[in-house]
Amino acid sequence: MSKNIYVYAEQRDGELQKVGIELIGEAKRLAEVLDQKVYAMLIGHNITDQAAALIAHGADGVVVVDDPMLKDYVTEPYAKAVTAIIKEKDPEIVLYGATSIGRDLAPRIASRIHTGLTADCTGLSITEDTKLLAMTRPAFGGNIMATILCENHRPQMATVRPGVMKAFEADPERKGEVEIFKVEFTSADMNVKIREVVKAQHKSLDITEAKILVSGGRGVGNAENFSKLHDLAEVLGGEVSASRAAVDSGWMPHDRQVGQTGKTVRPDLYVACGISGAIQHMAGMENSEFILAINKDEAAPMLQIADLGIVGDLHKILPKLTAALKELKEQ
Repeated sequence: MSKNIYVYAEQRDGELQKVGIELIGEAKRLAEVLDQKVYAMLIGHNITDQAAALIAHGADGVVVVDDPMLKDYVTEPYAKAVTAIIKEKDPEIVLYGATSIGRDLAPRIASRIHTGLTADCTGLSITEDTKLLAMTRPAFGGNIMATILCENHRPQMATVRPGVMKAFEADPERKGEVEIFKVEFTSADMNVKIREVVKAQHKSLDITEAKILVSGGRGVGNAENFSKLHDLAEVLGGEVSASRAAVDSGWMPHDRQVGQTGKTVRPDLYVACGISGAIQHMAGMENSEFILAINKDEAAPMLQIADLGIVGDLHKILPKLTAALKELKEQ
């Protein structure tokens, strides 16, 4: 009988990715309802020492597949490893991050074990009556939120966007089991050859990692006006992000986009400048700790969810706010 929740703990170059830690936290909440345990699947090479961090963040155990063939992510050997774990352990639920790796890996696993997969979830819960996993995601262009159930196949599987779920605080005193899981790989499993890994150089912090975001929408007016947002972000020690309208207009790059078709963020402070607040955008930032909205339209939906709203011209407000903060920091 299927039991327990398994989380694919993504790592890159031996470093755990934040999304896996977030999913372990969410899995713990789900497991409490089901009275089950949470296990992390750690796949790679020379990564066994990372198991302790996964246990500290809430995993009851870690299943490790460590092999030289898994040094870099390649679809076939990683899919073989995860499939082998699932077939032997028979979990009730399996969760993956909706990253470039998770989006590549999860559907292949679903096909191999003949189960369903709900992609890009923004909410997970357990139904009261049937104890099924209710997987919620935007649908029809973000105009509705669909809740999907997988009634007849196991495991129930979902990918979840980074930044959506809240991680548990690490407890170094937590104990858990670490199992070295053996998978026999052959040369046939490596169906592509990696000749070189070229990494992009990012000068700015990924917006999903930022504690403070100053975000601009159509109301900013043009690319040049984003300099006002950059000035404020610099004073606050934050990053600049944007709505889809600003990105589609070419004012900001796509990796700065917040929303359903961009990234999901959970900063301590989110400053929304000239963003009306379409549901597609709010789905990507509504879990921010504190939302400050600046908009000329007092009926803008963003002002309705903001902790603090300022009705006025952002082109006049931002320079004054930036100057006031500079003066305060210099005192």
